[in-house]
Amino acid sequence: MKTKVLFILGPTAVGKTAVSVEVAKLFNGEIISCDSVQIFKGLDIGSAKIKEEEKEGIPHHLIDIKEPTETFTSFQFVEEMKKKIEGIALRGKLPIVVGGTSLYVKSLILNYNFGGVGVDDEFRKKLYKTLEEKGLESLYERLSEEDKKLAEEIDKNNPQRVIRALEIAHFKGEKKTSESEIEPLIFALTVDRKVLYERINKRVDIMLKNGLVDEVKNLKDSGVLRSAQSMKAIGYKEVYSYLDGEISYDKMVDEIKQHSRNYAKRQFTFLRGMENVNYIEVENVKEAVEEIAEKLESFIK
Repeated sequence: MKTKVLFILGPTAVGKTAVSVEVAKLFNGEIISCDSVQIFKGLDIGSAKIKEEEKEGIPHHLIDIKEPTETFTSFQFVEEMKKKIEGIALRGKLPIVVGGTSLYVKSLILNYNFGGVGVDDEFRKKLYKTLEEKGLESLYERLSEEDKKLAEEIDKNNPQRVIRALEIAHFKGEKKTSESEIEPLIFALTVDRKVLYERINKRVDIMLKNGLVDEVKNLKDSGVLRSAQSMKAIGYKEVYSYLDGEISYDKMVDEIKQHSRNYAKRQFTFLRGMENVNYIEVENVKEAVEEIAEKLESFIK
């Protein structure tokens, strides 16, 4: 029998945190964060990481599991999600996957195995050297030559994704799919695009007011290099550039907002390409929760 899993997806700043906690309270659920930034310790403000009091007693998983100097591949993340889902189900609770990192969601639902390709340190060092000497475009062109289909599936502006895809392509590991062990019920939270962009801009202002620059400075001073996977995240890479004197404060703010809006746009595109998705307009958290609860009741029965 397949494990029933609830997915609450949506773009950044749409309101996933509040909705997911309320649903978890109603259905005895535990939340699995599907976020490529919140896995890192110390990346709190810029990742909009949920605060302890906001959890309202609901267990949250895959948050703060890696040091900011470490790397974490898509393959590793998906395997960890599978383990958490199994553990939650065995405790008789409902696994609720919440997030917006598209590759992780797609990989879990379609049961990608990534060809079982692990990390090859020597090959990865060579790729990073090429990145420094010739730039990201050169790596992406190489990926397109080795595996055009894989190249089309990833974000070509994300060095970590491009490098990981090159590892998979180079060692002949294909993102094959097999029958999934989960039965998903997928909800995508949406809101008017203009309203969302206003929320994103306001969220960035709040992050900066709450100390985002100091957070990045502390990470930098503690030895987290600019080349670290964690520092490639939106909000962190722009602040790092500001701290290194490459851009002005105002330019940094504009770039964080623009890159965040662009990311939200890509998330919308990803959701539109998914099958069997229930879309919910989030104008009111209570109403959104009620709509999810109605369909979830039937799904569980």
